[in-house]
Amino acid sequence: MGGVAHVLYVRFQGEGVLAEDVYQGLLALLGEVTPVVEALPPDAALADVRGALRYFGRDAAGLAEIVRVRALARYGVDCTVGVAANPMLARMAAHDSPPNTPGTVRTVPDDPDAVAGFLARKPPIALPGVGAATARALCAYGLDSTERIAAAPLSTLQRILGAAAARRVHAWAHGIDPAPVTPNAPARAMGAEHRFDRDELDPVRRRRALLTLADELGIRLRTSGQIAARLSLTVRYADRSSTTRSRTLTEPTGHTPVLTATAYALHDALGLQRARVRSVSLRAEGLMSAELASHQLSFDAAEDKARRAEAAADRARARFGVSAVRPAGFLDVA
Repeated sequence: MGGVAHVLYVRFQGEGVLAEDVYQGLLALLGEVTPVVEALPPDAALADVRGALRYFGRDAAGLAEIVRVRALARYGVDCTVGVAANPMLARMAAHDSPPNTPGTVRTVPDDPDAVAGFLARKPPIALPGVGAATARALCAYGLDSTERIAAAPLSTLQRILGAAAARRVHAWAHGIDPAPVTPNAPARAMGAEHRFDRDELDPVRRRRALLTLADELGIRLRTSGQIAARLSLTVRYADRSSTTRSRTLTEPTGHTPVLTATAYALHDALGLQRARVRSVSLRAEGLMSAELASHQLSFDAAEDKARRAEAAADRARARFGVSAVRPAGFLDVA
């Protein structure tokens, strides 16, 4: 629908990690407005409301306000909503909301001048899909704003980033995102979060927090007889923005060392050098019964020993309590 913003990026803002039943309920609430809803665990979703505009007699921003009111009334959860012509711009609009102002609706009109003005002075890292390494490469060549990236010849970007990445970044810098909103059913999941007492700059303490969360998730998975296919990390910053990254595990597992190593890898890939981190959370996704999964045989004696030690620790916890056995480096949250 040319000239009409019709994509909502909704970020729900509850206290801490949203409970799974609350998140499911919020997705169902979006489903009352449009059937085209893409879940983005742990606390967001995309919705294409193109087919609902005439039915409700409102524009997309008006539908976003309906979602806000219903989420507050039913679940006590406010939300920030970005409204635009594609998922990338809608996500950026939501993240562009000022700090300490929950419950806002920000719209980027589907107009070339409006899109260019919205993107003009944003740094490369603001483009969803541009990570810290790509942003540093662009800035090293003076392409330190979306406006400059958009003005650069595609051939220049190709020399810096390679052909495929250059085409994507060039399109994003012009506000183009061909990705559709893809309806999906959110996988069963469980999550854990750690909020720091103050904005945390120390990567060592962040890694200790991740170790603590991975250990908690591992215990909960094994106790419930489940394993996870994916692990998702969400980092929230002092300005209330957040970054979420996910990784599919080599094989579904509830093994704490694997969860910990994956959490570390996700954290390190973000390149958070001087970021002021408010909280970190892990979410185990794609849960399934441990009895239904196969385990790749290993001839690694160290791994076999680690699994036996983990099983012994689980038995000790079952008898003496969860705090009976803790990994070295565990972050004391008492």
